[in-house]
Amino acid sequence: MIVGEQKPDFDAVVIGAGVTGIYQTHLLEQNGMSVCGIEAGNDVGGTWFWNRYPGCRLDTESYAYGYFALKGIIPDWDWNERFASQPEMLRYANRAADAMDVRKHYRFNTKVVAAHYQDAGNVWQVTLGKGEVLTCRFLISCTGPLSATRMPDIKGISAFKGEAFHSSRWPVDEAGLPRDIDFSGKRVGIIGTGATGVQIIPIVAEKAGQLQVFQRSPNWCTPLGNTPISKDEMEVIRKRYPNILEYVKITDTAFPYHRDQRKAIDVPAEEREAFFENLYNQPGYGIWLSGFRDLLVNKESNKFLADFVADKIRSRVKDQTIAEKLIPKDHPFGGKRVPMETNYYEAYNKDNVHLVDIHEAPIVEITETGIQTADAFYELDVIIFATGFDAVTGSLDRIDIRGKSGARLKDVWADGPTTFLGLQARGFPNFYTLVGPHNGSAFCNVGVCGGLQAEWVTQMLVYMAAKGLTFAEASQAAEDEWTESVYRDFARTLLAEANAWWVRTTTKPDGTIVRRTLVHVGGGPEYRKRCEQVAYMGYEGFEMA
Repeated sequence: MIVGEQKPDFDAVVIGAGVTGIYQTHLLEQNGMSVCGIEAGNDVGGTWFWNRYPGCRLDTESYAYGYFALKGIIPDWDWNERFASQPEMLRYANRAADAMDVRKHYRFNTKVVAAHYQDAGNVWQVTLGKGEVLTCRFLISCTGPLSATRMPDIKGISAFKGEAFHSSRWPVDEAGLPRDIDFSGKRVGIIGTGATGVQIIPIVAEKAGQLQVFQRSPNWCTPLGNTPISKDEMEVIRKRYPNILEYVKITDTAFPYHRDQRKAIDVPAEEREAFFENLYNQPGYGIWLSGFRDLLVNKESNKFLADFVADKIRSRVKDQTIAEKLIPKDHPFGGKRVPMETNYYEAYNKDNVHLVDIHEAPIVEITETGIQTADAFYELDVIIFATGFDAVTGSLDRIDIRGKSGARLKDVWADGPTTFLGLQARGFPNFYTLVGPHNGSAFCNVGVCGGLQAEWVTQMLVYMAAKGLTFAEASQAAEDEWTESVYRDFARTLLAEANAWWVRTTTKPDGTIVRRTLVHVGGGPEYRKRCEQVAYMGYEGFEMA
């Protein structure tokens, strides 16, 4: 024990009650640790609690995302659809929480506003929203990569007198359930055409009197291909759970796909087109994750697929002027997350749906009655902000996190994260960031990768307890090596050419623009191999006492 060490209120505090947070809490309790979970919402679910907009659903195959079912925690769970809807996902998270009995450890409707490391006592002092302060030895963040809601900086944004809300803060009724908003005959504006906007737009288009879609830059979108799962199919899936889990663990992103080992530039055009056609008609992310192995490293190969998808967009949208505006010109295919869609492009064939190009004519302001762009005014009854999140580090930036000698995490990471394994930052002992920057879970099937990461962190804490260790901090050398490798690997890919949510862009006072990746793109198996090497060598790379 460190001299002068303080006995904390809890062994660990877990921030967040999403699928990773509740599993981490469960594992710590199983291993005899006292744990307190903190959650801003009034129940478990994380992203599935907050994102209750119409059309919200998984873009991962349900049975491959469902780690709790795969691990035998809720083996009797029946999936209704290949890509589960938000209500089903929330039921799933609740059922898992019941099975693990984790709610007794959580304080709901509670925010963490500050977390300060106390050098003298080797504890984290955690301040909650109502002023309560508690202490813990280990602070574990499970806040999720897409949880810090981002509203656009638009003049007059609070002036609108109609209904206005962010997609992740959908209006709820007195019981806390999402309100069923009747868009019939209403003038609706949706700002944003990322993954969320692409899910909402076709549904709102069905009933809205007029729908104005405000698009700054289009995304490459491909069909989701969702279908129901019959009872017979579910029985087969259940019997294959062990194989499914072992398989997704060996794929780069823990999705049930593997890349074709050919290079697109080596395949004859006719054969290549037939391959693309097959992938396009398959459900899910196959076209992104099962394509040729040089998709994200070779511009010519990438252009083959981009041109193919562009032609699909042109064939699905009747007005070719609109079609061209829906085809990305600023990033390669897969350079940003590829939104999975259902009848998205067909929505623009409806007379009541209009695309507003705010790249050409930016939004000037929001008034009491609508949106003014540089060249027109749009009267609206409802505005939906599908404007995304401050990704990966955003939720941590909103907490006053201070490490040794009072160093602020937000300042330390101002130019981009520096970590070891994406799990710890030097200067912030005993602080673990699950599904955080530069680790193997943020650019991955979070349902699986978050669970695997929680297991690894638990094993490390169990090892420390067995050895009588209470302090762990990434060494400078280990952090430098890991961070450099993450940035180097990312720079080798075409991902570096897109301003995706997993890239942080900052402008220096001298006008210099710095772009840093927030994710590890080396693949899940390689990441976990490195983590296991670290563990086998007695957690080499961590300074422990």
